[in-house]
Amino acid sequence: MSSRTPQGPAPEASVLKARLERAREAAAGTGLLIAPGSDLRYLIGQAGGSFERLTALVIPADGPVALVVPKLEAPGFTGSPLEELGVDVVTWVDGDDAYGVAADRLRGAERVAVSDFTPALHVLALRDALPKVEQVLAGPIVRELRMRKDAAELDALRKAGAAIDRVHARVGEWLRPGRTEAEVGADIAAAIVEEGHVLADFVIVGSGPNGASPHHAVSDRVIEAGDVVVVDIGGPVAEGYNSDSTRTYAVGAPRDADVAATYAVLQQAQQAAVDAVRPGVSAESIDAAAREVITAAGFGDLFIHRTGHGIGLDVHEEPYIVSGNGLPLEPGMAFSIEPGIYQPGRWGARIEDIVVVTADGVESMNNRPHHLVVL
Repeated sequence: MSSRTPQGPAPEASVLKARLERAREAAAGTGLLIAPGSDLRYLIGQAGGSFERLTALVIPADGPVALVVPKLEAPGFTGSPLEELGVDVVTWVDGDDAYGVAADRLRGAERVAVSDFTPALHVLALRDALPKVEQVLAGPIVRELRMRKDAAELDALRKAGAAIDRVHARVGEWLRPGRTEAEVGADIAAAIVEEGHVLADFVIVGSGPNGASPHHAVSDRVIEAGDVVVVDIGGPVAEGYNSDSTRTYAVGAPRDADVAATYAVLQQAQQAAVDAVRPGVSAESIDAAAREVITAAGFGDLFIHRTGHGIGLDVHEEPYIVSGNGLPLEPGMAFSIEPGIYQPGRWGARIEDIVVVTADGVESMNNRPHHLVVL
């Protein structure tokens, strides 16, 4: 038995065909083998599911593209215009040599790029089927396509951003003393779907000392008056593109005297990073813009993660907004800007927006206020 994440209709065949052609061009003579997941959805409009039986899109350096798929899984791809794309559907049944079938499509290749999250079960079997062929990661090839969003992708990100903004606007309905983080998180998860997402991919409700753990989820901790609470939430809309937005709340007046001044530094840092975004600047310069403000205020050792990550069909994808990434930003690149300051054992705070590089600057996909929201 298998399950699939619900998804909307595939992009137009002309869009997908262009993506497949660009993927082959970007591979420059290297064969591509794409397992189920976001890369597959990007290329043919359906993500499929990764199980113990091999499903893979095989793109040879030349020759027809093939979807090698178990016969029992093939109906799951009926939403993709495979015939219009010129993709051969090659089915197999239990007992067949699926890896041999895939390998036959790649005979003569000196190198095959395998999608980054292909299970080792399949990678090792494919290595055995192609013992003389070098295997490399497909990520560096595919990310060159996926980093630059087209107009339809940006519209989907705007839709996702507006939907998660509506959820943040409702947090005051649920966040109050006497309730646990888990109870608040369950209400937020339901609202994420109510406001237009397919599902709630993640819900972080970090109250009091839990807010100092950036990837805390929820717990049975009872929220108290005076708590500072980090709420980081997101999920995909039907088109597959994700939201991801963080706001920080206070349940009544904060109990810690340093909250207001520290939070003002964080707000300044987040705005400085947003203001720095424009074509041609490096990804690491955006990280530096936020980090310099926080470090100058004496909190540098309390900002313990990168400033941002790309977003699209995955919540975390290229480009990463981090020191050491000299990638020049280009129009269409979308990513988070989310500096944080974390006081271990006491409280934490983070502000996160998704932004996109425009021809002359930046557009934010999130438009909720940035100030500390006192409920």
